[in-house]
Amino acid sequence: MHDSHSTIGTARGTGESFVRTRTFEVLSRAGFVARALVYGIIGVLAIKLALGQGGKLTNQQGALHTIANQPFGKVLLTLVAIGLGGYSLWRLIRATLGHGPEGSDTGFERLAALGSGIAYGAMCAVAVEILLGAGGGGSAANPKTSAGGVLGWTGGPWIVGIAGAVLIGIALYQGYRGITKKFLKDSKVEEMPPRVRVWIGRLGTFGHLARMVVFGLIGVFLVKAAIDFNPRKAVGLDGALAKVVNASYGHLLLGIVAAGLIAFAIYSLSDARYRRI
Repeated sequence: MHDSHSTIGTARGTGESFVRTRTFEVLSRAGFVARALVYGIIGVLAIKLALGQGGKLTNQQGALHTIANQPFGKVLLTLVAIGLGGYSLWRLIRATLGHGPEGSDTGFERLAALGSGIAYGAMCAVAVEILLGAGGGGSAANPKTSAGGVLGWTGGPWIVGIAGAVLIGIALYQGYRGITKKFLKDSKVEEMPPRVRVWIGRLGTFGHLARMVVFGLIGVFLVKAAIDFNPRKAVGLDGALAKVVNASYGHLLLGIVAAGLIAFAIYSLSDARYRRI
């Protein structure tokens, strides 16, 4: 028992030391750039589709494939993978320690950091798979296949339904952060020029509301998949955007949501500079 406590204490001490290093800060801030690039690509492709200019609906994995297909794509994707890994590491450490060198978290924020760290870690793994030639196209990346597998478990419908409910909760929290501009409390607003502060507030609000829409739709259709025991009703980010475009005034709505995702990408770039790590 004493050895176990000693090991945990040593690991925590190592983590406490690491969060105060320049390496930790660089990796964390690189993560915001990677996040901006992923959301920016998804938003740009969607808004081109809304405008009839040949875009398409895609998800985070599709955005990574888009990066890989550019000139010097492997180099770019390698940098993005490092950034995504850095972001995941930052979130997981904040979840574990409850603070970073510049800020601390509540219990709810630590739980949110854990989920975010896992999600971005998975995205980093997909980027690595693409780089290694595996393509990142496994069935686990397909929400219908994933939901279908889980629905076959004992208690599977409950698991899928709870996952959907959690995503709906995350969506509502995104909306709350956007409307109240609570996200600015995580930034060094005192270092922002007044005009930058105003624009980051507007872009952050728009971006968080766009994320509320897509996360909410993903959550709702996961719940529907669980209730109807039908994995085909589960959707990912691209599927959520498809639901938007198929609604009344769909292309207009898609354009608004896509513009919001681009706004979130720009806001993420400001986080790379001003976020309290």
